[in-house]
Amino acid sequence: MLKFILIVNKQGQTRFSNYYDSSEHDERAWMEAEIVRKCLSRNERQCSFLEYRNFKIVFRKYASLFFIIGIDETENELGIYEFIHNMVEVFDKYFEGVCELDMMFNLEKVHIIVDEMICNGFIVETSKVRILAPLKVMDSSN
Repeated sequence: MLKFILIVNKQGQTRFSNYYDSSEHDERAWMEAEIVRKCLSRNERQCSFLEYRNFKIVFRKYASLFFIIGIDETENELGIYEFIHNMVEVFDKYFEGVCELDMMFNLEKVHIIVDEMICNGFIVETSKVRILAPLKVMDSSN
């Protein structure tokens, strides 16, 4: 099960976050800052998997954005690593070359995409066509 997903920039500013567990808001902010600091401090030669408290962290860097997912011990780290790549491909297809500004100015669309892919902490869809279908309908009605 996924515990959370974070998208942060190189400066450590959170651009998107979604939590799938019932942790306290204050604890989330402190935990998020610590996790982001650990991920940003790792170099390219170090592993993209970390153990943190009672769960694991899987992260991947694309351009100036870090995609960070917290998972429980039952999830496959490599599967989540590939899921992050799939998510970036979906963003790239929709935004035609996703960048940090796309995330900031279209946050509601980022939420729609992530919600199509993840439901209650479980990956439910990976097909780019199916994930983008609701956005295509929304865009065509405008």
